[in-house]
Formats: sequence, C-alpha cells, structure tokens
Amino acid sequence: LAGKKEETKASIVTTIEPNVERFLEDELAAFQERWSPDQLGGIVMDPQTGRILAFGSSPNFDPGEKIEDISLLPNPLVEKVFEMGSIVKPITMAAALDAGAVTAETTYVDRGKLTIANRTIGNYDGSAHGTVSMQTVLSKSLNTGAVFAQQKLGEQKFINYFSAFGFGEKTGIDLPNETAGLIANLEKGGEIAAATASYGQGVSLSPIAMTRALSVLAAGGVLPAPHVVEQLVYQDGSKGELAREAPKSRQVIKKETAAEITSMLVKVVDEALVGGRAKLPHYQVAAKTGTAQIPKAGGGYEEGKFLHSFFGYFPAYEAKFIVFLYAVNPRGAQYSSETLTDPFIHLTKFLLNYYQVPPDR
Repeated sequence: LAGKKEETKASIVTTIEPNVERFLEDELAAFQERWSPDQLGGIVMDPQTGRILAFGSSPNFDPGEKIEDISLLPNPLVEKVFEMGSIVKPITMAAALDAGAVTAETTYVDRGKLTIANRTIGNYDGSAHGTVSMQTVLSKSLNTGAVFAQQKLGEQKFINYFSAFGFGEKTGIDLPNETAGLIANLEKGGEIAAATASYGQGVSLSPIAMTRALSVLAAGGVLPAPHVVEQLVYQDGSKGELAREAPKSRQVIKKETAAEITSMLVKVVDEALVGGRAKLPHYQVAAKTGTAQIPKAGGGYEEGKFLHSFFGYFPAYEAKFIVFLYAVNPRGAQYSSETLTDPFIHLTKFLLNYYQVPPDR
C-alpha cells in the first residue's frame, strides 16, 4: 500500500469492466467450442493508460472447487511466453520507419525465400511476389519483407528498438509471478536470429508484454504501464493508490511514426484482411494477424501445430482500445485470419457500441 495508511485495511477497486469481461469470456468460450485449441486467451486494454478492461484465458478453473490439475493455476497471460509470429512485423516495420531506414513506399524484390547463415527463410505461402512495397509486406504478411526491413535497419539498431518496446523485460503489471520475455537468442544469435525475430519467431513474449509493446503503435509511440488495480478505498472512505514498481511510460518511437504505421495497418484491415470484408464503414481499425510455428521442448518446431494471434486498436488514430487474442493449436484451420477475425470484430463492434464511441470516418 502507498502512503501513510500502510497498516490500514483497504478494498481494491480494479480496472476490469464486468460487461466487457463477460463479453470477452463468452467469445473465448465460443472459440473453444468451435476450434478446440489447447489454450487461448484475450486482453482488452486502454493503450493510452494501460488500464486493463478485460482479461481472460481458457482452460480456466473454479476457485471454489478442488483443483485436480495444478497446471491450470498459473495465469498464462502474464506467466507464460510464446513465439507470437507475424503480429511482430508491425513492430519491426515501425522501428525501420522510425529510424528512416524505409518508408511505406520503399520497395524490394520478393523472390519468395532467402538464405542467411545456411538457413532458408520463406514466405508463408511459398510464393514470390516480385517488386513490392513495405505496405504490401504488412498486407500480405511477407516474411522476406520483414527481414528486408530489419536488415535495412541494421542488427544492433533492431535489437535496441526491440528492447525499447519492452521485449525481454517484465511489464511490472500488478499481478503475481510475471515472466519476462525470452530474447537471449536475439542478443547472441547474430544475423539469423535478428532475421527470424523480425517476423516473430525465435523470441518469446507473454501476452501482456505483447499487448504492451503493440500499444506503442496505438498510443503515439509511448509504452504504457499495464495495470488492473484502479485504486484503494480505505475503511474511512478515503482513497489511495497501490505502490507499483512498473517501468515508467516512455517514448519508444516518434508520434509521427506511430501515425504512419497506423495508416499502414488500417489499409491491412480495409483492403487485405479476409479480402476487405472486415472493414467497418464508419470506423478506422488498425490490425494484424499472426500465425507462428510452435517450438518443441528439445529444439525445432512442432509439425502441423501453430499459434494463432490477432491484435487491433481503434479508433485507429485516437485509440481507446487495443484487443489482443491468441490460440494455441486450434484445430481445423491453418491461419489466424480464419479463426480470430470474427472474435476480434465481435469485440470491436461491442466496445464501440457499449462505450458509444463516435465514428471517425
């Protein structure tokens, strides 16, 4: 507790909004029924302040009953890390834009694959797309394009930007047992590690750390401090704050860079995501999907198993919400655009309506 009332009992007021939490949990339950993933979860947060409005994962447990499987007790949103895949590409692109290494119109020749340190990196579709722009890299989610942007930026600058986005550090969220991201491979792995990290493989983050990093794009370049405690209310009715050790908010990229990457991500939704069918006529939404290979315990990757992820924020240029969703090994679909687009759009429409957000187009 903070201040002179350290020994006084107090009630905790959380940032969780019950109706938003209920809607998120209903969407997760529907997803579990439809796609039967090993795990899934979601976060709804205000990217400007770090206030978490909803926080959910599955499988879950009832705290009022005996727990038969202790593996359900940890909170995967803060205590587990995952290789997140292509939702990392906007961060790579934002870093390259911020440093002046590329612009949205910068082009390169995509031959479908490239070789670094005797390792071959290919696009998800195995295709060569010819001369394409950085906008197309995001719209078509090209691995080779993410590597191009990373290489234009340079290995050390790339690592520095990833560190500034909070990769490898704890967010300081006011929940127990938070796990820091795993980026040792990036720091010592050389050229190939930087290349694979550019499209979200070989580095691992917790869902809350990923949400925090992506919030930089939505919050004018500022890294927020996620939290679930709003305030303390003491027995005498007075109010206080919880003492936090969270890293302070910091400017990671320029405000202008955040606006540029947001414009690119709006085009992803309007033109590319499920063929433009996710576009909302009265709201600009910035979003990106991710489909990542799942690492094996002994090295390498699982055959035919993927982690699906999806993030988006809206209204795009004055974002009030960021939504992050992930699912481990959903059955029946290979790409996250197939599985997570509908839950994201359902949440988006609900939040815009529930909070009566004015249209921005």
